[in-house]
Amino acid sequence: MQSDTLRALQAPLKAQYKEDAAAAFITLKASGDLDGPGITCKVDTGRALVEAGLHPATGGDGLSACSGDMLLEALVACAGVTLRAVATALNITLRGGTVRAEGDLDFRGTLGVDKTAPVGFKAIRLGFDLDTDAGVEELKTLLKLTERYCVIYQTLTAPPQIAVSLDAAISKTEGEPAYASL
Repeated sequence: MQSDTLRALQAPLKAQYKEDAAAAFITLKASGDLDGPGITCKVDTGRALVEAGLHPATGGDGLSACSGDMLLEALVACAGVTLRAVATALNITLRGGTVRAEGDLDFRGTLGVDKTAPVGFKAIRLGFDLDTDAGVEELKTLLKLTERYCVIYQTLTAPPQIAVSLDAAISKTEGEPAYASL
């Protein structure tokens, strides 16, 4: 895609969002299905159904996707798309390249073996290997703007508030409701 084509696609959206800030707020959604055997959750990605399960380091069989891997994959996807969009906007030619993310986990925390061990990634490394003739200053700008506009990167570096709720159909016993919300 050429930079003028990208600008032409984005110009009416930018104008709309400047005129009506509320139009820029969109709620993205994801859901998973807990039906079925095993310790899995089937996630509808919009393109396919992905069955997420335990990582082998926590007792999984390795046949299901690991949600930690999925988080890194989301980071790679978002950073890659953002980098390409920024490169297009800046007229930086990319002949190819790769995006990679690595994350360090201590599964003692996940499994409750050590209460002082963190649950979640302790460190994540995001890297790009590009085939381009761009100069050093152009590449610095490309990286800076990719970090600035990558939704997943920004979410990980400045975490949003997260609200958790639980609704459950429970077995009805005398005096108890048949449904509970927490």
